[in-house]
Amino acid sequence: MKRRSLLAGAGALAAAPMIDVQAAQAGRPGHRRTMTGAEVLAADDWRALAGQKVGVISNPTGILPDLRHIVDAMAEKVDGQPKVNVVAVFGPEHGFRGTAQAGGSEPDQIDPRTGIMVYDAHGANATKFASLYARSGVETVVFDIQDVGARFYTYIWTMYEAMIAATRTGAKFVVLDRPNPVGGYARGPMLKPGYTSGVGKEEIIQQHGMTVGELAQLFNAEYLPLDADGKRLKELQVIQLKNWRREQLYDDTGLTWVMPSPNMPTPDTALLYPGTCLFEATNFSEGRGTTRPFELIGAPYIDYKWAEALQAKNIPGVDFREAYFTPFISKNANVLCGGVQVQITDPHKVEAITAATHMIVEARRLYPEFAWRTENPPGRWIDLLTGSDRFRTMLTAGASAEEIVAAWKPETDAWTARRAKYLLYKGAHR
Repeated sequence: MKRRSLLAGAGALAAAPMIDVQAAQAGRPGHRRTMTGAEVLAADDWRALAGQKVGVISNPTGILPDLRHIVDAMAEKVDGQPKVNVVAVFGPEHGFRGTAQAGGSEPDQIDPRTGIMVYDAHGANATKFASLYARSGVETVVFDIQDVGARFYTYIWTMYEAMIAATRTGAKFVVLDRPNPVGGYARGPMLKPGYTSGVGKEEIIQQHGMTVGELAQLFNAEYLPLDADGKRLKELQVIQLKNWRREQLYDDTGLTWVMPSPNMPTPDTALLYPGTCLFEATNFSEGRGTTRPFELIGAPYIDYKWAEALQAKNIPGVDFREAYFTPFISKNANVLCGGVQVQITDPHKVEAITAATHMIVEARRLYPEFAWRTENPPGRWIDLLTGSDRFRTMLTAGASAEEIVAAWKPETDAWTARRAKYLLYKGAHR
């Protein structure tokens, strides 16, 4: 089936009224405030969804500039009828309203505010999504979730499974685009065959540098024909951002940050997450259960030497402060840990995966207690997070951080070239 990709600014959206954002400056001088796809569609009075039975995949990040959730705005009644006929909402990991912790979800329930049925879609595969679409009568699926730009952040795979389901039911798929908070730069290793999982279902690199709208286009063109019985979506529509360039980070957009998950409290967290999330595969605390997850990293056996060794490396964009903390959940809960706080000194120079690689290499060199988290086989989780066994085997063989990082550069370059045809926004790509 021939693919049709409709972008904002075409068709019905061409007449969307412009919102005066000239005076709303973003974080850096000369940048206008970014408008999300949701804002663009709302400014056009949701016309692209008129007359359709709509299912929405979203979480607390799906907000408009007045901080209302898009589902609440869609359900608002005019002359006794809702602005959009939302027949179902599908909640990902952490839930639609965001009440669940990591790995958790909200049960099927009627949303008390809107009266709309909300289905638990955490971990849902295409078969379950297709069943939910059929049960609720969905004709158009709307995806609106703020991603953080890492392959192992699960929302993009929720979108992927939902897209496969849409090919099976004939539903239209609409992505309300949001900025990649860590910018459009591609970094890190490629996921290899044999290492797919719930934190990486297809071959993309660790820090993909794409928006969810751009990823949707790539998924539709390259992976849906393989996983959806040779089909692509009947119709994919990406409602594009306005006033966003690839070199912009979230703090440059002027948008309000809403935590995409309980342990992603700030844009700084998102900047470090593509790298420091690798500590989830170790016996270190990655800072869950502290006020600075993925910034505070440590273990009960770490002392001042780790911070000193890392600070001496002069890694661009970050400093390392000796720190002590006691997580109240997850690994090392209620145990005093020594370690570091990764302090961002220049957000535009941060390369989180490179920094984390140095951190792991030095931790293993300094502390014999360093180990992969308990699992069978040992080290499997670091393989899934990095996309192959290369990181682990090079580390075990005594490779330097520089050697490990250099090993995946050809993959990053190949990904940068491959994704180019799907990019919707201008600016620096690397």
